Amino acid sequence: VQLQASGGGLVKAGGSLRLSCAASGRTFSSRDAMVWFRQAPGKEREFVAGTSWSGGNTGYADSVKGRFTISRDNAMNTVYLQMNSLKPEDTAVYYCAATFGIRWSPGNMDYWGKGTQVTVSS
Repeated sequence: VQLQASGGGLVKAGGSLRLSCAASGRTFSSRDAMVWFRQAPGKEREFVAGTSWSGGNTGYADSVKGRFTISRDNAMNTVYLQMNSLKPEDTAVYYCAATFGIRWSPGNMDYWGKGTQVTVSS
């Protein structure tokens, strides 16, 4: 399985970015999930948002609820993270990951993509 994340960049506080994660190499079941994590310098990797491929199970970190939206295009095997009202504290490297399990923590992911840098200036 290959995961290709893209869409990062530099944006001013209050701005928006949309990250994409294209998955290839496997047919996912509806219960498999795609998850976004982020890691800021000197901090641990943290959960941001996740969704099952069925869309029946989604979740967000409290810090991004109401500002970020995860969505998917099953036909394109792509998951998106729409990030609005960005804050400087959202600055991090964002990673997408895939899991066949139900626990959306870094240690339970089966595949990882390379990260994409998001920088939010004040």
